[in-house]
Amino acid sequence: MTEKRISLDEALDLTRTGDIWVFRGRSVPDRAIQVTTNSPVNHVGMSVVIEDLPPLMWHAELGRSLRDMWSGNHHRGVQLHDLRDAVTVWAERYGQRGWLRQLDTEVTREAEDAVLRTIARLDGTPFPSTAQLAGRWLRGRSPLPRRRRTGGGLESAYCAEVVALTYEAMGLLPTGRRPNWYDPGRFWSGDDLDLLGGARLGGEIAVDVPRRPAG
Repeated sequence: MTEKRISLDEALDLTRTGDIWVFRGRSVPDRAIQVTTNSPVNHVGMSVVIEDLPPLMWHAELGRSLRDMWSGNHHRGVQLHDLRDAVTVWAERYGQRGWLRQLDTEVTREAEDAVLRTIARLDGTPFPSTAQLAGRWLRGRSPLPRRRRTGGGLESAYCAEVVALTYEAMGLLPTGRRPNWYDPGRFWSGDDLDLLGGARLGGEIAVDVPRRPAG
């Protein structure tokens, strides 16, 4: 990955809706995800920056330490968090390194509305266990014909599936793929995500997270 580095404050000032955050940790579950998906990252989230709201992160995780900004409560699964708090928790509590990838395309008002509709549809969807990841990932790559989803939400969702479905709603990814075709590694620069309409993601920018004072 690139060695370009910025502070968290700089990242929060730069980021816009659709930017991607990827994370890499060293825990056993983190390494299991990296090995299973053959990528250096194990978590992905998306920036949501709309009007005068603080920058937010849209993602899915097992933890419930932060308040979900959409529902107003604490829960596991698909969540919308304050971006600064989310990145800090992933750095300090989970021991993850984080990188920002900026989306190079105009995000229209229609695309922002599509993001909000997706949040309303998927927020609170449960997060499956890490043990289910390998089978789910392999099923997503089976040679069976693609099936188009219609309405409703998922029974459960991993982080990459949430970001992919949001990108589909924004018109950045083709519709019809199984959501479990995606994994965190699809969103790092070593893979070819093949965005639509000339959109592209920049390289990873390492984000330095300051340690919060104890107490």
